[in-house]
Amino acid sequence: MATTNLVAVVMGPCGVGKSAVAAEAARRMGGGFVEADDHHTAHAKARMAAGDALTDDARMPWLDRVGEAARQAERPTIVACSALKRQYRDRLRHVLGSVLFVHLTAPRQVIAERLAARRGHFAGAELLDSQLATLEPLGPDEAGITLDVRAPLASVCETVLDFMAAQAVANFKQDDGGATSNVIRQHMQGR
Repeated sequence: MATTNLVAVVMGPCGVGKSAVAAEAARRMGGGFVEADDHHTAHAKARMAAGDALTDDARMPWLDRVGEAARQAERPTIVACSALKRQYRDRLRHVLGSVLFVHLTAPRQVIAERLAARRGHFAGAELLDSQLATLEPLGPDEAGITLDVRAPLASVCETVLDFMAAQAVANFKQDDGGATSNVIRQHMQGR
């Protein structure tokens, strides 16, 4: 069953800043936040901590859990999820129906420096090259934008919220109890 909520997935490789952008944008919007990393199994986290990338088959149940968490949020929601391949994004669309994607990018060196400074996360710098090799940029038929995260966090978040508001207006859903229109109003008034 598809969601009637506005959902955006902030995507990209490990260390690009998905969680920081998604959490802050969700906070500013007053919406829900789903951290995809919280939906990995302990086995998957241990595997990635050892530097082993997950297989496509291992990712599919995880993507289902992530999509279901966003669907159950019952309010506009931003998800932090790598969503590196088109088939992963298609899987999220299968669970959620309509979904927006925000692809965060930066030069490899910038991401590597961020990963080197990151502490306490199971996905380390040893996964960066395999994730960059796996990454399939958004297709022209996918509702999304690509943002360079070298800009300040506040600026990136503002662009995410502007994009969500514009898409919500373009695809306004009458059946969400007014939640989407309220988010748009709150965002535009807070400018």
